[in-house]
Amino acid sequence: MVEIRWHGRGGQGAKTAALLFADAALSVGKYVQAFPEYGPERMGAPVQSFNRIDDQPILMHCPVKSPSVVVVLDPTLMASINVTAGLSQEGTLIINTGMSVAEIKKSVKFDGRIFTVDASKISEETIGKRIPNTPMLAALVKVTGILDFDSMLDDTQKKLAKKFAHRPEVIEGNIQSMKRAAQEVKSA
Repeated sequence: MVEIRWHGRGGQGAKTAALLFADAALSVGKYVQAFPEYGPERMGAPVQSFNRIDDQPILMHCPVKSPSVVVVLDPTLMASINVTAGLSQEGTLIINTGMSVAEIKKSVKFDGRIFTVDASKISEETIGKRIPNTPMLAALVKVTGILDFDSMLDDTQKKLAKKFAHRPEVIEGNIQSMKRAAQEVKSA
């Protein structure tokens, strides 16, 4: 089983990204869970969302304490939250930042696999807003190989088409942001 923890701020789409990931996993026959952890937070407050994915039914229903992958939508959270808590040295950390992996390694006490992608910049250029969730979803799938990238992209496009049927530019912008993020994600 793979467990994923998403760190973001209210309004950045951490919950939506976890749900889109879950939908894509379900569409290819995986067992999956997606759930947020937040209280009465408001726009801009720290939030977490989680996924579990497996080939077998998932019988546990507890918080994710030892994730295999951590996705950070807002790098400013790293100054106040230990985003690597519970992440083993065999784990993967994916951060939305314009900084290089070498720069991140100086500020994060984590020796595992680290990837960076400037998802905020990508989303601003393709969607017109700094909402990094779909580019970060693409980076997650690209670097982990948990799901087939093209299948995930196709499923996400279908979900967005239902939600934004009256706004095709939002659908196209999100798909372009995901393709770019998959190309631009970097490791050391």
